[in-house]
Amino acid sequence: MKRFLSFVKKEFHHIFRDVRSLVIIFGIPIAEILIFGFAINTDLKDAKIAILDKSQDATTKELTNKLLSSDYFILEKYLSTEKEIDEIFKEGKVREVIVFEPDFGKKFQKEGKASVQLILDASEPNTANMLNNYTSSIINAFVLNENQQSAKNISIVPNVRMFYNPNMKSVFMFVPGTMAIILLLISALMTSITITREKELGTMEILLGSPLKPIQIILGKVIPYLILSLVNVASILSLAYFVFGLPIEGSLILLVAECTLFILLSLSLGIFISTVSKTMQQAMLISMMALMMPTMLLSGFIFPVENMPDVLYYISYIMPPRWFIEILKSIMIKGTGIAYVWKETLILVAMTVVFIVLSIKKFKIRLE
Repeated sequence: MKRFLSFVKKEFHHIFRDVRSLVIIFGIPIAEILIFGFAINTDLKDAKIAILDKSQDATTKELTNKLLSSDYFILEKYLSTEKEIDEIFKEGKVREVIVFEPDFGKKFQKEGKASVQLILDASEPNTANMLNNYTSSIINAFVLNENQQSAKNISIVPNVRMFYNPNMKSVFMFVPGTMAIILLLISALMTSITITREKELGTMEILLGSPLKPIQIILGKVIPYLILSLVNVASILSLAYFVFGLPIEGSLILLVAECTLFILLSLSLGIFISTVSKTMQQAMLISMMALMMPTMLLSGFIFPVENMPDVLYYISYIMPPRWFIEILKSIMIKGTGIAYVWKETLILVAMTVVFIVLSIKKFKIRLE
């Protein structure tokens, strides 16, 4: 029994000496439960809206104040013409535009019936549905209060219009998010495992003894996965278009270029993971646990990042899939060009450069 206890004690010493193991055992579960607890939020909060008020009377101003006094909406901009609606949706800042018809207040007070148009960005169907429900609820509460005060039977008729996804197909939300997860996990996971396997099997020394430079070794490892990932892109886009009916409204060349950039970013991330991992198991755990759950929860794939606490919202800025998903939705669903996604593209380029520099630097350190 004493020998057995000594053996158990020795194993504890081995575990506690390895910082990476401690992070995997204790750090990742804590991080995941915190992310799940705070990121999974189906409530609407601080959604940015725009208002096109063709009437500009006391009634529209009162109803606008009712909407903005709730915790659900933030006014981004007052619009002047209907031509601005499509433009502001393509910019990606506004989720809903509320349009008051001309003589809204006069019709509401004298005729007892007025109409308001709710135009929503349905590229994210769940968010669009929530916005529609919350807006309609506030309008109905306003009408109920007016009826009680005036003892009349007056009403406001919301006319709902869904931009980009009129049939509210969930595939419009899931295909871009799924593509981001597949490309990130396959590229990062397979690259990290491949390089770590070379080190674990001892064949890395043979490569290092060859005339090849470190950058050539790295490129030789990642180019096959770049090509295979591009084949995956072609397969996913074909299935999305022909099977699920997801349109590709924007430039196909720009879309493929953005996908290539994201694959390069994922590959560089995989190389970096391999430089900090001693074994294939470590590389696999880091790739799966540290990438998959945060990617699903903090990228805006399932839950809007605007609804998250400030800490998680700012953490989402360093999640590459967040920017890639925005790019995919803008190009595929909204039909925008590089003029609308250049900021997100620059962020992905910067991340790629950072991971490549860190990987090469770490790789050289391991050679010394």
